[in-house]
Amino acid sequence: MSHIWLWIGFNGIAAAALTIDLGFFHRRPHEVRPREAAIWTAIWVGLALLVNLGILLILGHAKALQFLTGYLIEESLSIDNIFVFVLLFRYFAVPKEFQHRVLFWGILGAIILRGAFIFGGIALLRYFEWVSYLLGLLLIWGGIGMVRKQEVAVDPSKNRVVKLFRRFFPVLHDYDGARLITRREGHLLATPLMIVLIAVETTDLVFAFDSIPAVLAISRDPFIVYSSNIAAVLGLRSLYFLFAHVVDRLRYLHVGLAVVLCFVGLKMITGHWFEIGIGLSLAFVALSLGTSVAASLLIPVRTPKTESGSDSGPR
Repeated sequence: MSHIWLWIGFNGIAAAALTIDLGFFHRRPHEVRPREAAIWTAIWVGLALLVNLGILLILGHAKALQFLTGYLIEESLSIDNIFVFVLLFRYFAVPKEFQHRVLFWGILGAIILRGAFIFGGIALLRYFEWVSYLLGLLLIWGGIGMVRKQEVAVDPSKNRVVKLFRRFFPVLHDYDGARLITRREGHLLATPLMIVLIAVETTDLVFAFDSIPAVLAISRDPFIVYSSNIAAVLGLRSLYFLFAHVVDRLRYLHVGLAVVLCFVGLKMITGHWFEIGIGLSLAFVALSLGTSVAASLLIPVRTPKTESGSDSGPR
């Protein structure tokens, strides 16, 4: 396991930042504007680069490149989460001033679940090396599926976890401020915000099946995999508020993400015979994502042509 002080330092920075975020800046629910989201995005990216600097000084150049590559992959895959979060908040008509609170508690749950997934995955790869072939194939399959899908379909009414929760816990029909649980006539009731939180958590759990193996293809160091994954998750809320209104414009991003998933899948499968250098991996990931974003912004959207001069009247 990596240097113990890196673990203490990283988790300390993350805990302090989350406390300051919710305890001071977002203590009162409010709508997060793009300017505020941009500032917080810069803060989270800056903290990630600070961690990367610490890794460079303590663990060396190779580990720092692994962290940076894993962070870039995770941050890019996080944008795919934003598509789903937008649809979930629209489906449940979540007031804008409460959306940050939902994502905050969702991030805390994601940190715990992803931490368990990461250490479980590393343990499996350590004792059962053949699992790397399975994870590689899953990544390639996920990349192919990402190219083939035309749109994101979200139907929380079919979410099994939500259905199970509703069966055992009564839920209000209306929101009660930013509360997840409230009391009415002496009875504890869940608010619709709790249902949204459950939907967000289960959605992130599905995305973790792609994102965590993707970083495991870059590094098997527990600290590198954990820190790069969590650093990206911590910045997901600010990314949501920054990109929620323009995410539809990144219409080719899924192609770049698909190429990255297929690449890291092949890297994981073929790693027993030849190793792709981490510098080359970082360059390939950055080029793939940069090209897809540039294509989304530069290639004009095609509009269907209408036939002019045709006789559309009744005959």
